[in-house]
Amino acid sequence: MSTIVGTRMVSDHRTARQIFEDVMANPARAKFGFGERLAIVNVDFQNVYTRIDEFKTAYETNPRQIEHVNTISRLARAQGMPVVWTRVAYHENAADAGVWGTRTNTPDSLQNIKHGSRRHALDDRCEVGADDMIYDKHMPSAFFETPLQSLLVWHKVDTVVITGGSTSGCVRATAVDALSRGYRTIVPIETCADKHESYHFANLTDLQLKYADVEPVQAVIDWLEAR
Repeated sequence: MSTIVGTRMVSDHRTARQIFEDVMANPARAKFGFGERLAIVNVDFQNVYTRIDEFKTAYETNPRQIEHVNTISRLARAQGMPVVWTRVAYHENAADAGVWGTRTNTPDSLQNIKHGSRRHALDDRCEVGADDMIYDKHMPSAFFETPLQSLLVWHKVDTVVITGGSTSGCVRATAVDALSRGYRTIVPIETCADKHESYHFANLTDLQLKYADVEPVQAVIDWLEAR
């Protein structure tokens, strides 16, 4: 007769950052790895979330985040691999925001990011290529009701590299959807951002344990440069 041994929920005094560092330091950490062709999916690099000097809804984790994203996007683009940028926007009456737009209604509320506004625009520090795809989205995942899946199929992509913000929101949702669709999923640490380090590191830990390879951005650079 077999004995089933469960585990009670662990409660210790480590911070989210410490737990993440412990997970990443494990030499037996399993990986999905890279496939043959990747796409870079840059999630919501729009002013409302990146311009900390302008919008209180913006946040910054790594000050070189956009620089790193530009680097890997440039390398992928040079090899004919797709680069995608997403951004959130809604109609004037927010009728397309769904239940997500019902919790608050202030000038800073999600559903008040309007098409063509300063909040909607991509941060001009982002190097967007002439052939890059730019998709507007209404919900957290970059896959939800956008052409992203069709694009990846057409380009025979098997690996999705996800950058952007927030780590706990749209990056996580996109990573879960990528894995669910059968893609090897990579989340470069320095390319993601969130409002609080607890949310950021807790979600990086969960992504690494379940849904993605959470790696230094240099791992993506090295793979692309070695092609």
